[in-house]
Amino acid sequence: MFALFVVGLLVVLVAGYGFLRNSAEVVPVPPLPVVTPESVAAATPPKSGLPTEGSEPVPAVDVVVSVVGLVSSSGLIHLPSGSRVADALAAAGGPLDGADVLALNLAAKVTDGDQIVVGAIPPDPRPLVSGTVSAASGTAGGQASSSTAEQSGSTGAPVSGSSSASAVNLNTATVAELDALSGVGPVTAANIVSWREVNGSFTDVAQLGEVDGIGPVRLEKLRSQVFV
Repeated sequence: MFALFVVGLLVVLVAGYGFLRNSAEVVPVPPLPVVTPESVAAATPPKSGLPTEGSEPVPAVDVVVSVVGLVSSSGLIHLPSGSRVADALAAAGGPLDGADVLALNLAAKVTDGDQIVVGAIPPDPRPLVSGTVSAASGTAGGQASSSTAEQSGSTGAPVSGSSSASAVNLNTATVAELDALSGVGPVTAANIVSWREVNGSFTDVAQLGEVDGIGPVRLEKLRSQVFV
């Protein structure tokens, strides 16, 4: 009887040992890392388009406009994007004495390729002849008279319907005097003065053909109205 009890106890012990040996081993779970606000900020990538520390600032885009007529220094002017007509006049040295700026919208923003024409103050009853020529529309923004309205062509250079009673000297004529000639508008008149400032005095009327906006037909029309 005692032998059977011992045998039964051994069977139970062997079975228990086998059960414990075959059971899955419990692996302890490692502790999770602690997330702090600093670590979250360091792991978050910067948003696209925003400058980061150490990056170079994006340079402002320049626009180029032409300022001609009665200004201290006519020609091409480089301005920051978002500049206005007043900024363009200031960059050109400002208007000269007798310049007409009443017809110019000094608060208007300029765009790349614009031309700003500063004319002379006309005698009564002549209308204002200043204007802003936009590269997008190609039209002049100056005030026109009802009797001698200027018609802007495809080139953007107005053609005036007025005529002059006597010839004018190309080397001494003002923008207003040139604008009064038949076939010359404020833009062309300003271009003639600008050519004279860059190249010196005219030596021949034929040199008008080198001025922007004056072709062979217009040159022949002006020969009888000007002299050097």
